[in-house]
Amino acid sequence: MSSSYRLLVKNAEQVVLICKNGEKYLTKHGMQNVCVIENASVVIGRDGLIKAVGPAETITVQYSGVSFDEVIDATGMCVLPGLVDAHTHPVWAGDRVHEFAMKLAGATYMDVHRAGGGIHFTVEHTRAATSSDLLASLSSRLVRMQRAGTTLVECKSGYGLELQTELKMLEVIEEARRTLPINISSTYCGAHAVPKGKTVAEATENILQVQLPRLKQKMNAGTLKVDNIDVFCEQGVFDLSSTRSILKAGKDMGLNINFHGDELHPMNSAQLGADLEALAISHLEEVTDEGIAAMAKAKTAAVLLPTTAYILRLPQPRARDMLEAGVIVALGSDFNPNAYCCSMPLVMHLACVNMRMSMPEALAAATINAAYALGRSHTHGSLEVNKQGDLVVLNTTRWEHLIYQLGGHQELIRYVVIKGNVVYDNDRIMDL
Repeated sequence: MSSSYRLLVKNAEQVVLICKNGEKYLTKHGMQNVCVIENASVVIGRDGLIKAVGPAETITVQYSGVSFDEVIDATGMCVLPGLVDAHTHPVWAGDRVHEFAMKLAGATYMDVHRAGGGIHFTVEHTRAATSSDLLASLSSRLVRMQRAGTTLVECKSGYGLELQTELKMLEVIEEARRTLPINISSTYCGAHAVPKGKTVAEATENILQVQLPRLKQKMNAGTLKVDNIDVFCEQGVFDLSSTRSILKAGKDMGLNINFHGDELHPMNSAQLGADLEALAISHLEEVTDEGIAAMAKAKTAAVLLPTTAYILRLPQPRARDMLEAGVIVALGSDFNPNAYCCSMPLVMHLACVNMRMSMPEALAAATINAAYALGRSHTHGSLEVNKQGDLVVLNTTRWEHLIYQLGGHQELIRYVVIKGNVVYDNDRIMDL
């Protein structure tokens, strides 16, 4: 046994493992019964991986005479895996606070889109922004997410809609990955909207003939790491056949398929995704029973976004139907100028109240299942030996407070740890 370790978190009232047998995802009953141990400790090694998790007494005996760089006495506290945000659009310039007023006055998403707002408004501002400005705003958003307990986040491009700006966005994401502690899963989303003045066919051809080949070049050269491919499959945006050809081309490049589907209209996106063995499909407010069955069979995760349905006053995603059918349900914040939310605790709260998920289901959806949706559940999403030492320490004796206390995460979260390093220390311990 090595004589020195990075971190010991000892004597926690509760340690929420989520799962303990190496499960890559949880469904149905597994989500209802997340694994929690009482009076426990966690050991993280110098390589940033979890070395031990278990009863405090056992770990005290096992690691006596061992030195730790840091020790957190978590008496009266709870330890959870770092939260995973499976869907965000965090790289953009300009905000859309004026559109929120339009929406509150009754304008629909597509009304705003047609009025020159929505994605196109952000595209203009993002094209004009410098890389350093985009990096500065992205970094501050990611730090804010980290403070709310997110330790792994998916980040999309998609406000360029042409090669140069899409690459600029992906390079900014890459730079954030290199310079910030938060773990990032990078997504190319060049098919986020049809550029002004182009047809769907022209936009699709540009992606297949220009954008993806250049992306492949950069990935092969090792100058850019991209993990997933995304398309906004929707009426008036990319239809099923365009979506299929773009996703297939991305899959052939080794990218995971993780796309927007069945949000505003039932497009049969879920069936398409299942057919292409997509890792995940997001939104699904208008998914059909057939789509749900196809996703359950294909083990394609459903990334549900309660913030979007709430802000746009859309029908809520059918979380209960998906859970009953055995779909792997994950959660994301959908952080973007249209849904400005950095907080996974708030997302979990909305999932429980508006989508009728239980608190254990919501937590599993924001940890192991969200990690699965990003192809990372072998390393993230639960507190198991040899997984990355990412965790959140709550100053409360029951983990459910993180969901129960609406907007209370700023007081509840005491520490956020990534790879065994404390990246956030909220030293204002509140008397709960």
